[in-house]
Amino acid sequence: MKFQPVILALAAAAALPALAQSELTIVNFGGANGAAQKKAYFEPFEKSGAAKVVAVEYNGEQAKIKAMVEAKKVVWDVVEVEGPDLIRGCDEGLFEKLDWSKIGTKSDYQSAAVHECGVGVFVWSTVMAYNADKLKTAPTTWADFWNTTKFPGKRGMRKGARYNLEFALMADGVKTADVYKVLATKEGADRAFKKLSELKSNIQFWEAGAQPPQFLVAGDVVMSTAFNGRIDAAQREGKNLQITWTGGIYDLDYWVMPAGGPKKDLATKFIAMASSPNEQAEYARNISYGPTNNKALAKLDATVLNKLPTAPANSKDALRFNISFWSDQGEALEKRFAAWAAQ
Repeated sequence: MKFQPVILALAAAAALPALAQSELTIVNFGGANGAAQKKAYFEPFEKSGAAKVVAVEYNGEQAKIKAMVEAKKVVWDVVEVEGPDLIRGCDEGLFEKLDWSKIGTKSDYQSAAVHECGVGVFVWSTVMAYNADKLKTAPTTWADFWNTTKFPGKRGMRKGARYNLEFALMADGVKTADVYKVLATKEGADRAFKKLSELKSNIQFWEAGAQPPQFLVAGDVVMSTAFNGRIDAAQREGKNLQITWTGGIYDLDYWVMPAGGPKKDLATKFIAMASSPNEQAEYARNISYGPTNNKALAKLDATVLNKLPTAPANSKDALRFNISFWSDQGEALEKRFAAWAAQ
């Protein structure tokens, strides 16, 4: 019996690696998105017995991931990143290449969700929004957004070139499918800025995602560009804000695994679970961002479905944000926009 404490100590020591392996650190942007992920992904993963989830909130600092990878001290197992960071990080070798055979069938997913280093978490969209209590006739196109005769009043727009240049071209008659082809030319960029100038005296710029709903509720603007999830949040609070989906610009966030992480198999298991139809449908019920797994759509009722960027009616004339275009030309266009806005 005198050896029992030693035996117990040895047994405890032997179990330590197993205990460490049973925790998975997952990093996201927090807020309503983080709360929805906790309910749809983290809690079911824990209940399955796979691992305890340690949730960490960050603001997209790619430098933190780079420092971990370069120091070979990776403590984040799964990280949510935005599209440009996925592309850049993959090119720099910061993320593991995924084994899609352990995640799912690629054809089940939105094409934009499939990448060698990442899996789309959700689809979000920048859209046109208005206050239906104050605007009785609904705007239906970006041409309406520019029509200050039919719809007098201020317009809310994000203070930056991205999205606004695309919207300006659509307002000027460019088809959604041709927007980036036109914008890539000098003549196209000139055309977009000329169209923006037509509306300039009626623009009220916003910089934070919370501002468009506030502007609309206060009556400061009659229409605004906005992130669809922010409008959904306002609707859940009882505000009569509505979305016009025509010509909305959608983008995705992605799950990645920092390169050299010690729990690659467990991380892959989590990503596979979080990318499955049931879990993605549950996520969409908690926040109006669209599933990347198309099979999740059939599991959602019309009330939820109608608010998602991925709903067929909402996505039929949508434009995918072109990460490559903005990586190549974004710096010059943003400088030009800043000079234009300051004039």
